[in-house]
Amino acid sequence: MAIPIPMVMAMLTAMITNLAITTMNIDQLQLLQLLQLTSPSLPIGGFSWSQGTETAIEQGWLQGEADYARWLEGIIGSAFVNQEWPLLRKLQQAWQMQDLEQVRYWNQYALALRETKELHLEDTQMGAALLRLMRDLDYARAALWSEPGTSYLTAFAMAATEKKIPLDAAAIGLAWSWLENQIAAALKTFPMGQTAGQRIFHHIAPLLPDLLQQSMTVQDEDIGCSLPGVVLASMQHERQYSRLFRS
Repeated sequence: MAIPIPMVMAMLTAMITNLAITTMNIDQLQLLQLLQLTSPSLPIGGFSWSQGTETAIEQGWLQGEADYARWLEGIIGSAFVNQEWPLLRKLQQAWQMQDLEQVRYWNQYALALRETKELHLEDTQMGAALLRLMRDLDYARAALWSEPGTSYLTAFAMAATEKKIPLDAAAIGLAWSWLENQIAAALKTFPMGQTAGQRIFHHIAPLLPDLLQQSMTVQDEDIGCSLPGVVLASMQHERQYSRLFRS
């Protein structure tokens, strides 16, 4: 019996879609190690930074759940796609090859993209804290690194490589950790409940796989972007009279 053309097309579309989906080949131990690396309880100080969110709320730029969801979605759709994930990819590849020259290059590249004093300080302090932790845990690659300024991305890529965490899983973990910290910062600043925070996460999380795939197409010479709103909020936060967070 002949199969109708529309059904054939639907079957082909489904097959192509399934082939296009990237499977995270991560075993149970790697998953546990990724959860440890992205845990809010990791002693690296991520909870103390809001990346300008506190000022954006203080200035009235963000006035509720919908505004904040769009703010976070915009950052992920721009900064993570064009900057953070491609940098993580380059750094993890360099660590896998133990190419310290490439690690240094992309570490300096990452630090150069931090556009304010606070954003640079956050990156280097979290990087230094994660590096100290890895040395305390006897990560072999941590002993190879002695640069004075370490981006958090460089340290994160080092830890992911040490535990053989696949790049796609490490990238999603990086975004989840950032989202967790940002939503926690908003809950301390906004008159917004925890359920609202979970709604924001529920809205953004399904977007991450497709955005991650977009980031894989970013060429080396195109890595980097600027988010003027975040930069202005960060600069104004440096002079904010009363604040809860360090950025």
